[in-house]
Amino acid sequence: LQKLIHLLQATDDPLIQEQALITLSNSAAFSVNQDIIRNLDGLSVIGGMLSNCVPKVKEKALNALNNLSMNIKNQEEIQVFITQVCRTVESAPLNSDVQLAGLRLLTNMSVTSDYHQKMINSIPCFLHLLSEGNERTQIQVLKVLVNLSTNPAMTRHLLRAQV
Repeated sequence: LQKLIHLLQATDDPLIQEQALITLSNSAAFSVNQDIIRNLDGLSVIGGMLSNCVPKVKEKALNALNNLSMNIKNQEEIQVFITQVCRTVESAPLNSDVQLAGLRLLTNMSVTSDYHQKMINSIPCFLHLLSEGNERTQIQVLKVLVNLSTNPAMTRHLLRAQV
């Protein structure tokens, strides 16, 4: 895992980055690896890939963070990327793999109300995706919106959102 994280930092080759992210994502299926990746500063390295201009690399980084977000301690570190993930969802092509990967991560990050405030500005986008997206996008957006709606503090924001 340490070598993969270092490889991710050391290369500019999108194919190598993509494969390293896939491997880290698959490794994150095991809770012990989630802790190891966090302790090796892997979350910030993977999060840094969200700025990558290659859509496949960005998608794989979102998928890896999504798998790593199943751990509460990891969520505490991943939350710094929520605003960037929301911007990615908003700017990604409609129904794209990048958009879906971002929505999946936001779904996991919104299971508890801890980070709902960071998603307030994206509520109009979520509602737009609900009306314009395909079935897969709509289902994923609904999961985020259901999670947000469980928080009474979000009610005003959800009902006042301009669509």
